[in-house]
Amino acid sequence: MNTPVTTLVIGATGNTGGRVTRQLAALGHRVKAASRGATDVQGAQGVRFDWFDSTTHEQALSGADGVYLVPPLASADPAGIMLPFLERARACGVRRAVLLSSSAIPAGGPAVGQVHQALPDLFDQWAVLRPSWFMQNLTGDHLHARSIREEGMIRTATGEGRVAFVDADDIAAVAAHALTEAQAPNTDLVITGPEALSYGEVASILSEVTGHAVTHQRLTYEQMREHLARTMPLEFAAMLAGMDRAIAEGAEDRVTDTVLRVTGRRPRGFREHAEHR
Repeated sequence: MNTPVTTLVIGATGNTGGRVTRQLAALGHRVKAASRGATDVQGAQGVRFDWFDSTTHEQALSGADGVYLVPPLASADPAGIMLPFLERARACGVRRAVLLSSSAIPAGGPAVGQVHQALPDLFDQWAVLRPSWFMQNLTGDHLHARSIREEGMIRTATGEGRVAFVDADDIAAVAAHALTEAQAPNTDLVITGPEALSYGEVASILSEVTGHAVTHQRLTYEQMREHLARTMPLEFAAMLAGMDRAIAEGAEDRVTDTVLRVTGRRPRGFREHAEHR
């Protein structure tokens, strides 16, 4: 594989960004690990970066010709922040951009979908990663994971809808290939795990693996929106509750071969993830 001289990884202490940083560094690639705290990440030097502080952008971009983009969290309009940054990135010599989006958001869709739509006109080498829901949302520090640990409960408005949950390690592996292959994918990549599961089935697996009862509480769209709005802006809560409603309608009931096709290895299943978390 041929690699850019330096890859800037935004969100380098986060779920996928940390994994992308470590995977690239382990392969011998030069990485700038961007985060608000400028934290060094195993094999990569930290650099200060804050989406909402444009004075941090130019130094982070200096010397980079590839960038992994994790959108600003809890922003209903990331395009307003990200597109000016990407214009600056191109002017600074960045040639390749890999964007983390979502399987639920197509090009031109809401939020990061606007960035997705603009990316091909900004860079000749690009990819948009559209992963399904993260397995880590159920076992890490996400709202669902906390309610599982504290209450033995998952609350969603997904009904019996199914999701092909994907391990963040598999997302990062696809990202690393997209950033370092001689030719970028120049397309969007829907990334899923090997099987689609309802949240009820997830609760059953977690109950079996942990030995502690976990149940799925089905909420309406309105109930889910209000539940989420306790800890985040209402507009963002409404968007997330709307994604749950789309799951209930079957929008995420699909499995792709992206991980195997891009990386050459099969994606991890949810039970295996839960057993080794």
